[in-house]
Amino acid sequence: MLLARILEEKLASLYRAGGRIVGGVYLGKGQEAFSAAMGVQLQKGRDIFGALIRDQAGRLAFGEPLLDSFRTYLGAVTGPMRGRDGNVHRGRPKEGLPAMISHLGSLVSVVNGMLFARRLQGRLGDAVGATSIGEGGTSTGSFHEALNQAAVERLPLVVAVANNQFAYSTANERQFHCEDLVERARGYGIEGCSIDGTDLVACVQAFSKAVRRAREGHGPQMVVGTLLRLSGHGEHDDASYIPEEKKKSSLGRDCISVAEQRLVAEGWMTTDEVKDWRAQCGAEVETALAQASKEPVPDPFRESWRALSTSELVEGQHEP
Repeated sequence: MLLARILEEKLASLYRAGGRIVGGVYLGKGQEAFSAAMGVQLQKGRDIFGALIRDQAGRLAFGEPLLDSFRTYLGAVTGPMRGRDGNVHRGRPKEGLPAMISHLGSLVSVVNGMLFARRLQGRLGDAVGATSIGEGGTSTGSFHEALNQAAVERLPLVVAVANNQFAYSTANERQFHCEDLVERARGYGIEGCSIDGTDLVACVQAFSKAVRRAREGHGPQMVVGTLLRLSGHGEHDDASYIPEEKKKSSLGRDCISVAEQRLVAEGWMTTDEVKDWRAQCGAEVETALAQASKEPVPDPFRESWRALSTSELVEGQHEP
């Protein structure tokens, strides 16, 4: 969680400085507990994690290197997308990390497809596929079709729904009429629970159970986390539409501060140890940024621009 927060603060700084990052920057500030709690339950090389724009903490917990993030945002040819795609559409499918799709709801079907393909090939085993979505995305047709498919096929899918109160700037009361989004899980005949997304312990407990149930063959699982996005939709957005009373409510708690206070109160860590963690994370971020900054971007006069699915450019192979 700390590593994700410090990394994204650095990305936001580079974006505001101008010229270093092309495209938008979207932060997961306030959603790190919800994201990391899911990512840490999954095993890289065994499971599938379809991360979205606010899942930097989950990506790191799953095992994505810091360099993959910096290289993609800076457009380096050494990154997983080789400087060819938007800075948030990164992934390594062979390692169980499909690239994000901006059309919300679509990624659920992608994870379904990866799970179903493994089943047909006889190599699914007890693997789990997980993905996340915001509350706004649950109103799309893609989400409905994918959840229905996953339920009918009883796929080992875990869907994390981050109810951060605003679909960009559209408040919940203009998005859906049900009292709690977990009611949608019941509508598909799948298991679900609703938790405080600012509470790391609650998040870890919920995702631990959801991943275990999916792995044991109980079909799709949904975890709805209630929280507040502590930034704009992207760094281009000042979030002026979020009322002050919401920011000052329990929804607006900073999950990292809540986790730190719990760690110290329970005697699991000291304040000095937390400070050391922050310093270590800061050093890791600076080292990764320094490395990525030295690496080249695509040369338009030498780049072939063929699709990455062509034989010379498929994942795992490189041009001479």
